[in-house]
Amino acid sequence: MEAMTNTVKGWIENPVKFARSHGVPLSSASDVANPDEEIHILIVEGFLLYNYAPLLEVFDKCYYITIPYVECKRRRSSRQYTVPDPPGLFDGHVWPMYLKHRKEMEDWGLNIEYLDGLKSKEKIYNQVYEDIQNNLLNRL
Repeated sequence: MEAMTNTVKGWIENPVKFARSHGVPLSSASDVANPDEEIHILIVEGFLLYNYAPLLEVFDKCYYITIPYVECKRRRSSRQYTVPDPPGLFDGHVWPMYLKHRKEMEDWGLNIEYLDGLKSKEKIYNQVYEDIQNNLLNRL
């Protein structure tokens, strides 16, 4: 987590330099002559991101996709793993740890936007995309 935090901070310091030094191509939706003047967005994804305080300091916006127990168990059981889950893993470990970490995250009082994981991927994407656009417009 410390390495991830340092990597994100490196990107924040200079996203163009960071991308180039890591072989990441820059794409542009505009004709800005100077890429350093463009708006750069970094998406950091992971299931324990909001439980690590140093990483929280670098986030401008936080989203968290939630789904109820029954749907989560259904999705987990439909996955095909190389090594299958042992019997009882979901109820004995996966779901209790999800609840534990979510409670910790909620107890910190973070400004997190909760997204309904029962919606389609497209609807969730559009909701986040629109929210980011609105945030960018409000900064100008």
